[in-house]
Amino acid sequence: MAKEIERKFLVQPRKWSDLGPGLVIRQGYLSTSKQCSVRVRTYGDKAYVTIKSATSDITRDEYEYEIPLNDANEILVSLCEHPPIEKMRYRIVFKGHTFEVDEFTGANRGLTVAEVELKDAKEPVDLPDWIDREVSGDPRYFNSNLSSKPFSTWK
Repeated sequence: MAKEIERKFLVQPRKWSDLGPGLVIRQGYLSTSKQCSVRVRTYGDKAYVTIKSATSDITRDEYEYEIPLNDANEILVSLCEHPPIEKMRYRIVFKGHTFEVDEFTGANRGLTVAEVELKDAKEPVDLPDWIDREVSGDPRYFNSNLSSKPFSTWK
């Protein structure tokens, strides 16, 4: 069983940019519950189905499998909740960690978050100056919740 240990941060608008092209991601959810979520994601020219358990602190179980891109596109259109999550992903290496910065488009336009995966929940992380604040424990920023309650609808 794979474990995902991840911290999530809000990012100061475009202070981190000028890194060149990112990678377009589209993802949708087949199921979301308190116990788990099941999503389909296209990531450039690849596609995956991912099952994630509920988060405990910053850790959760994760199972991910590559699937045919055409199947993923059909599933996104016909089976997933709408609107899909749409974002541009940039990878930024900073002091030994890779931050994945997601600049959301579509219904979540205006939201930019950075995630960093860790080997251990207590692993120290140096934060770049473009990090605003941590939102790891705020479920509003979970992608599964952004699918059903997009950032553009927040008051």
